[in-house]
Amino acid sequence: MATDHAPPAPTSGAAETPLRILLPQVLPALVVGLLASLLFLGVSTLAEQLEGVLWNDLPDALGIGHYSSLWIICMLTATGVAVGLVVWKVPGHAGPDPASMGLGGAPLPVGIVPGLLLASVLVLAGGVSLGPENPIIASNIALIYWLGHRISPAVPAAAWVALASAATVGALFGTPVAAALILSEALAGRPGQGSLWDRLFAPLVAAGTGSMTTQLLVGPSFDMGLPPLTDPGYGDLLAALVIASAAAVFGLGCCYLFPHLHAAFGRLRHPMLMLPLGGLVLGLLGAVGGQLTLFKGLEEVEELTASIGSWSSGELAKMAVIKLVALVVAASCGFRGGRIFPAVFIGAAFGLFAQALVPEVHPAVAVASAVLGVLLATTRQGWISLFTGAILAPSAAMLTLLCLASLPAWLIVTGRPQLELDQQGNSLR
Repeated sequence: MATDHAPPAPTSGAAETPLRILLPQVLPALVVGLLASLLFLGVSTLAEQLEGVLWNDLPDALGIGHYSSLWIICMLTATGVAVGLVVWKVPGHAGPDPASMGLGGAPLPVGIVPGLLLASVLVLAGGVSLGPENPIIASNIALIYWLGHRISPAVPAAAWVALASAATVGALFGTPVAAALILSEALAGRPGQGSLWDRLFAPLVAAGTGSMTTQLLVGPSFDMGLPPLTDPGYGDLLAALVIASAAAVFGLGCCYLFPHLHAAFGRLRHPMLMLPLGGLVLGLLGAVGGQLTLFKGLEEVEELTASIGSWSSGELAKMAVIKLVALVVAASCGFRGGRIFPAVFIGAAFGLFAQALVPEVHPAVAVASAVLGVLLATTRQGWISLFTGAILAPSAAMLTLLCLASLPAWLIVTGRPQLELDQQGNSLR
């Protein structure tokens, strides 16, 4: 799920200094960051408003419990029907098969964007276990490239792709650090003029603008209020190593399952069969797993970690398994959405399950290590996995533990199937 494009080294004459090359990039990067964040916030706000109607106002009007099993099944099935209609009838068909889409990539035709965003809003509001990241990044790349190419056609497409990707990641995570880490992986080993920081300069401006816009308007936070780890010992290190590795193995389960489920849904051939059936399956899973296993998962993680000790190990294991299966089903049948946020919930539930089995394990160590392991398995991006685990329980001591815990977990996942398929439906490795 790596970003496929990175900003090229600017071409310049021998008399031009890095300062003269970099300064003209500031204004376009600021504009891109602002636009990318506003699109993300607009889609998120619209989805939240629709979610309130579907899950609160409508059941109240009908005299039905908000999250009763019947309502969950009906809503997820109806969401499958609605998204199926968008994929079938709306121009552009809401983009290519999401199973083969990672973060970033080449710009899509701009005519696809309305259908893709509409499908994403329906997915987010309807309770599907997918996040906003993939559709939002793809939409921003398409729009920014379309506008940028008309305003300044001499600028390479890869430069607009890098700015749009960085700005959107900054807006999604509320910090430009995540964008810098993703782009540094994309730039690793690529030839280019100038230092790494010269090539990251404009994307970081865009990412910083996107993240500040999001922070100023809605103030998101990944801090889950976990008790801080202040004095780690050998027991904490052992727990981090074991839990991260076990979570990586658990996360690989959905990667191995993905191509088989994708092929099974693909045999139905039509979106009005694939998506309603997928919605029905998700509704049944949600009815078994309960309210916390619905939606993208970030707010649900906060609720999960706010009541540590009140969940039994069996309940936590059930939620982790159901969310993992729901993620694979949603990604296999054609729902448009990202896989990072649901993976964070899976990791958090798995970590709290481990902590419930061994109460001596520090909750922050359990959650952060498990999120690290699941993200390594599902995204195969080391830096972003480490970063996400660290910001859930921010401290220097935790970062040290996670750096060490990532090593055996990476040995487990590297070379294994990823949660992304090629055009033929085969797992990427």
